[in-house]
Amino acid sequence: MSSIANKRILKELKEFSENHSSSDSLLSLVSSQDELDNIIININIKDNELYDSNRPFTLSYKINKNYPFTPPQIIFIGNNIPIHPHIYSNGHICLNILYDNWTPVQTISSVVLSLQSMLINNKVLEKPPDDDNYCKHGPSDPLQAKWVFHDDTV
Repeated sequence: MSSIANKRILKELKEFSENHSSSDSLLSLVSSQDELDNIIININIKDNELYDSNRPFTLSYKINKNYPFTPPQIIFIGNNIPIHPHIYSNGHICLNILYDNWTPVQTISSVVLSLQSMLINNKVLEKPPDDDNYCKHGPSDPLQAKWVFHDDTV
């Protein structure tokens, strides 16, 4: 990781830790600051009855050497991938701020809060219409996918 990326991540992790103390049951940082290239974050969704508030979703936030000028690879991981019209069964997330609309202004906190908001506001437990095909034939890295952003309502 470049020194710019390293410095930026340390700053973001400090901000995240300050804004989301250990008493905050909605967001928690799982990784230590020694693991700067792959940060693991748990997200609880307490304000939507579609999701079990006692079972957090785990997010992987992988930093590349050009961060923050290029987006990190952000996916849900583990056995508890959220069911949502914009989240594939393999954990890939169809959200324009993670790809085409990424800007260096975004931080770990802003991205995680956007994802949390997306889940809190979900009204249906549905997978994306092309979930099976994408999971079988799509790239393993969501940054290599050719996303089409056409639905801002979910």
